[in-house]
Amino acid sequence: MNILRIIRPYVTVLLLTAAPLLAAQENNSAYNLLNVTSSAKIYGLGGVNISLVDDDISTVDQNPALLGGEMSGMLSLNYMHYVGGSNFAGVRYGHAAGEHGAWAAEMRYFGYGSMKETTPDGSIVGSFSPKDLTFGAMYSHDITGYLRGGIALRGVYSSYADYTAFAVSTDAGINYYDPDRDLSLSLVLANMGGQLKRFNESYDRLPFDVRIGWSQSFANFPLRFSITAWNLTKWHLPYVESGDGTSSDEPVVKDKFSSNLFRHLIFGVDLISSPNYYISLGYNYKSRTDMSTYSRSFISGFSLGGGIKVRNFGVSVALAQPHTGATTFMLNLSMNFNDILH
Repeated sequence: MNILRIIRPYVTVLLLTAAPLLAAQENNSAYNLLNVTSSAKIYGLGGVNISLVDDDISTVDQNPALLGGEMSGMLSLNYMHYVGGSNFAGVRYGHAAGEHGAWAAEMRYFGYGSMKETTPDGSIVGSFSPKDLTFGAMYSHDITGYLRGGIALRGVYSSYADYTAFAVSTDAGINYYDPDRDLSLSLVLANMGGQLKRFNESYDRLPFDVRIGWSQSFANFPLRFSITAWNLTKWHLPYVESGDGTSSDEPVVKDKFSSNLFRHLIFGVDLISSPNYYISLGYNYKSRTDMSTYSRSFISGFSLGGGIKVRNFGVSVALAQPHTGATTFMLNLSMNFNDILH
């Protein structure tokens, strides 16, 4: 089977769809909440992974082509304590659609805690709790025995004090999976769409992205390796290096080839020796360098996850520390109603 011959027409369609979005891409995109995963397994692998083929409905937020009939009847609940007073929560359910398709429905809540409300002159007039709500559905279909495609559609409602906005986002992806070699390759166009209702006269763009992913284990070695390339709509991703806080030197802008390359890559490895548990480790160089100040800790950029499955129920957790003042935590609970009923 010539996999390039099979994939080429689908890749062509996806890239043609993305062309006008690539031309319009700017650095002032908003709605970066769309890049926050709802999966503890993914968060433990660095926060973005579009190629992880697993029996876990929570991971399909990364790539709708990862959804499949094998997840029919599966329900996942997720909670995340994020930076500051932010708390996120959500639910997703999947079901088979015929022999070669599947659908899923989801909802997520993003709460950012209480903030002071002030007038232009700085007078405090009260407080407000900004929030975002996303809801949507996705569908996937088996194109061949090795290739699956999928599409997701989400609405994003935002409420910040007296201002509200609404946007629509679409993800489209394909995944090639060879079970004999445990080889998975994926391509995703993420966060296509736009704002239908603005906060004010200013238009906020969605963080459109092109992503490529690879995951694979080797022979009987109980580890699966993943590399995800993201932010592929632009090469230059400069950051400011402020040092360790002990020097009065001016901050330095880093924009070298090596730093740009690694800020596009996320590395992950997970232990897959048993279907009943896993341990994962991820490294996100962009997350580490985004916190490039003296407040950054030694483990900034790293994330750790783990989970167990007992009969029809599963629990997954993940931890990361972007900087010394922020430790993030994610929890997933999952169950399969089909297995329970049978």
